[in-house]
Amino acid sequence: MLAKRIIPCLDIKDGRVVKGVNFVNIKDAGDPVDNAVFYDKEKADEVVFLDITATYEKRATLIDLARRVAESLFIPFTIGGGIRTVEDMRNLLVAGADKIAINSAAVKNPALISDGAKMFGSQCIVLACDAKRRAGGGWEVYVAGGRTPTGIDVLTWIKDAESRGAGEVLLTSMDCDGTKNGFDNELNAAVATMVKIPVIASGGAGNVQHMVDAFTIGKADAVLAASIFHYRELSIGDVRTALKNAGINVR
Repeated sequence: MLAKRIIPCLDIKDGRVVKGVNFVNIKDAGDPVDNAVFYDKEKADEVVFLDITATYEKRATLIDLARRVAESLFIPFTIGGGIRTVEDMRNLLVAGADKIAINSAAVKNPALISDGAKMFGSQCIVLACDAKRRAGGGWEVYVAGGRTPTGIDVLTWIKDAESRGAGEVLLTSMDCDGTKNGFDNELNAAVATMVKIPVIASGGAGNVQHMVDAFTIGKADAVLAASIFHYRELSIGDVRTALKNAGINVR
């Protein structure tokens, strides 16, 4: 069995790490490279950088950030936001990123998933999916940093993305994001039991039990968190110890 992973997420806006609640009420949380180096020293398994306004503001994602991070980190990192073409992917990978996360552009052009997987390998392509509960049941895919509903069913979309070559799913519950009330494990389990590729649970981490639940109830392969790590409410070591004590295989 593959070891479960602990992944800090750094949302980037205007070159700074930020964090909000339900994708709004954004607050500054420091310099991205400084934060990443801190998590590297804490022995995080990976780090994810997401430029949360790149698509909405129609800007290119931060290639310079990828270069600076690559020069400073020893652990793998994923970067996403504003990636529209295979050439965008290539530029980020050349700059030092290990994986590319795509969301809005993949919804607009699903062939981007298969083109990227064919060119760089599925292991480099992460489908980032922002999911919001529907009143009648199920979840809807949102794009543009959670601003735009698509009408697309989350489970249908993720299954399609897997078939196109996505190597991993970064699954964010918009309803739970930043609330610290726990992950949407109904959502996580629905996806994790449907696909063969790893699922990263995102949105709602508030304590170590939430992390345990994401693995035991949500069937996730990795947990991603932001504010509890950025504001030093929990350390990577705290989470790793709690997971080990719960009998969960971690690195």
